[in-house]
Amino acid sequence: MKNTFGTSVAITLFGESHGEYIGAVLDGLAPGISVDREYIEHMLFLRRPEGKISTPRQEKDEFKIVSGMINGKTTGTPLTILIPNENVKSGDYAELKTLARPSHADYTAQCKYHGFQDGRGGGHFSGRITAALVAAGAICKSALEQKGIFIGTHVKKCGGVSDRDFTDYKSDIASLSEKNFAVLCDEAEEKMKSRILEAASEGDSVGGILETAVIGIPEGVGEPWFDSVESMLSHMMFSIPAVKGIEFGAGFGFADMKGSVANDPFKIENGKIVTEKNDNAGINGGITNGMPIVFRTAIKPTPTIFKPQNTVDFKAMTDAVIEPKGRHDPAIVHRARVVQDAATAIVLCDMLSGRFGTDWLKGSE
Repeated sequence: MKNTFGTSVAITLFGESHGEYIGAVLDGLAPGISVDREYIEHMLFLRRPEGKISTPRQEKDEFKIVSGMINGKTTGTPLTILIPNENVKSGDYAELKTLARPSHADYTAQCKYHGFQDGRGGGHFSGRITAALVAAGAICKSALEQKGIFIGTHVKKCGGVSDRDFTDYKSDIASLSEKNFAVLCDEAEEKMKSRILEAASEGDSVGGILETAVIGIPEGVGEPWFDSVESMLSHMMFSIPAVKGIEFGAGFGFADMKGSVANDPFKIENGKIVTEKNDNAGINGGITNGMPIVFRTAIKPTPTIFKPQNTVDFKAMTDAVIEPKGRHDPAIVHRARVVQDAATAIVLCDMLSGRFGTDWLKGSE
């Protein structure tokens, strides 16, 4: 099982939903990077469930950094983060051991691991593991901010309700960093929450779209082919549970444009080369051009719903009907937003370290 992403800066994830710990190892970070515990705690807080629009499972996420840091600074050796699982109810999954929950990884895990997998709460496939990703990504995101690079994600769409687009990237990203439900329009938040609660009352779930913007990224980062900015970000985004699609800039909208509309003309502004618009999302030929990187991901509805569904018992090889019990989210898009921030930060740290050297992230103090 491949659980490591990255070359210059790499992350390895480990643990299971109902195991003793989940965690992450960050390798390749420059020595001397500040590790702000409050910043990590804040990002973990943004991932936590919120009232009736989320799962009732509450975890404190009281993380420990057990290697790679001393006196609040990275040492340059592998940094290991441990997060205990405390609020588990494994009994909720006892009856489901050989039943394949539709759109979950139960059947494919059985095919790959032949019954030796930990299936409790989804095991290693669970969205619970994203807490470790967020904790590690918080360190990377904080390091990027010290270099003037900022990342922000909002819920662009949920339950058929749309949020406004980014307008002033700097102020919009700053406002999102403090919002538990990350939208740019307060009116959209109430409508989205209403749609989530409506689905929950029906035992159902809803999906959505996340939109991420990155500002301050220097020109010339990325490779022309297999390690393009788009391909590296896409690789990571599809590692986030429930992501089923991605587009950059105008994305699939390009299919209905003429070249005269799709192209982003260049100009000089305050002594700097910029583009008049940004439909290509700050990337040309797989390489950053200095404009904001903008991409959107499609988040599918939570697959566990409280409705009868047809399935199979993969041990008995019989048809079955499943009606799951337990604690589940009627929507995860609002919680996934900070996961997408963290994942983006890890990718950018890896690519920037590969371009400028690992010590570049530390900068000067």
